[in-house]
Amino acid sequence: MSFPAILALEDGSIFYGDGFGEEKIEVGEIVFNTSMTGYQEIITDPSYKKQIITFTHPHIGNTGINDDDNESSQIHASGIVINEFCEKPSNWRSSKTLEEFLIEEKVIAISGINTRKLTSLLRDKGSMNSCIASLSHVTEDEAIKKAKGFSGLKGLDLAKVVSIKDRYEWNQGVWPEHNISSSKLSIVAYDFGIKANILRLLSDHVGTVNVVNAETPFEEVLKLSPNGIFLSNGPGDPEPCKYAIENIKKFLELNIPIFGICLGHQLLALAGGAKTFKMKFGHHGANHPVQDLTTKEVFITSQNHGFAVDLESLPNNIKPSHISLFDGSLQGIEFNDMPAFSFQGHPEASPGPQEIQSLFNKFRIMVEEHAKT
Repeated sequence: MSFPAILALEDGSIFYGDGFGEEKIEVGEIVFNTSMTGYQEIITDPSYKKQIITFTHPHIGNTGINDDDNESSQIHASGIVINEFCEKPSNWRSSKTLEEFLIEEKVIAISGINTRKLTSLLRDKGSMNSCIASLSHVTEDEAIKKAKGFSGLKGLDLAKVVSIKDRYEWNQGVWPEHNISSSKLSIVAYDFGIKANILRLLSDHVGTVNVVNAETPFEEVLKLSPNGIFLSNGPGDPEPCKYAIENIKKFLELNIPIFGICLGHQLLALAGGAKTFKMKFGHHGANHPVQDLTTKEVFITSQNHGFAVDLESLPNNIKPSHISLFDGSLQGIEFNDMPAFSFQGHPEASPGPQEIQSLFNKFRIMVEEHAKT
């Protein structure tokens, strides 16, 4: 059942619409996502913690919610903004509606919004702090005040907030086969907000994955005798994650293979001596062209990040491997003197194109070579 709702931005912009899901007040950084499919994977991606997602695709909810496509155990987005909500989904895999899922997870959404106008505003002014709320809970002025009162993501360590508490083992492959890995190799994956499809691809390509908390000490990980280290995606600003950066520096000294994605990419770069910065409106979508600087091949990729590594800050022992063809921002790095590399986008997709999943093969080769030494 819908209710009158409001979306307020820190610059004073106001949008009125029909609320659905949990009737509440929520604040966060508002961003736009250009993916045409995969809203279930997107809203359950831990990288969206403390963010309100604007979907540029006009129809959301058409395929409902199924039991297989969650990228984590819950919705992490603070709220959802859409143009038109489909109340009656049609898909053979659907087990519930998007609205039912939002109510279960106590998440608010708003529809009937001119998302084209909103996206243009965010492109011009950049991502902003915002408030999404039921009009029975706030006035217009109160909503604007709450948006302005949100601290923003700069300087915010959210990796340790979304990370698991207890270590677990993963050896299940990709959907629909979910093959159990027979490889004798094992790696440790630091969970800074890891997506399920990353785990599936690591299992398929490398072997058993021991998933550990974001703050797990270097010494504890060594006790697991890993053949490689994976640094996951995650939300927030990478710079406050000092515990992770210090651990990565120690692994680099051991010459153990390291592969990072998204936040993991940024943390690896920081550990290597580079710098990061907050982007104007970030990259959020499944249609981003990225070029391999060695082969000149272009890949269409899935992206979700609001921070990036400063290309000009790379030390001499780290070379850029990929760049964005949208804005020229750095998309990948590789160490010249250590078996370590990373990618800013999401090669696991989910949702999005799978063109650059070859990076998982690259990591497998590194791990196999290291295991022989």
